[in-house]
Amino acid sequence: MEKQDIKDFAAVKLLVDTFYDKVRADALLAPIFNAVIQDRWPQHLEKMYTFWQTVLLNEHTYQGNPFLPHASLPIHEAHFERWITLFKETIEANFTGSIANDALWRAEKMAQMFLHKLMYYQNSSAKPFI
Repeated sequence: MEKQDIKDFAAVKLLVDTFYDKVRADALLAPIFNAVIQDRWPQHLEKMYTFWQTVLLNEHTYQGNPFLPHASLPIHEAHFERWITLFKETIEANFTGSIANDALWRAEKMAQMFLHKLMYYQNSSAKPFI
């Protein structure tokens, strides 16, 4: 398969499906994701399609707060490092171009922000806003 940029919904779907196949098989991430998502993977993937479609294609299909579902998970820096590693592997194996580069940059920034916010909430009595 010739690598192309992430230019349409089909590419977003390939990104999400390929990435989450890796997550679901990963020794560190799978137990957490599978415990929380359980048999609702189709719904989760649909939500991820709309999230990345909004972020990368500027097609506003996502509704929600991406941080809140993660706020109470038992995840730490190692989980975010593994998440980014798998995301980067997915991008590099399947895509090339400016939107693919942007996807990786945004994923890295999101992971940094989520980790920072999680550490804050784990070390304070404050609770995330719903």
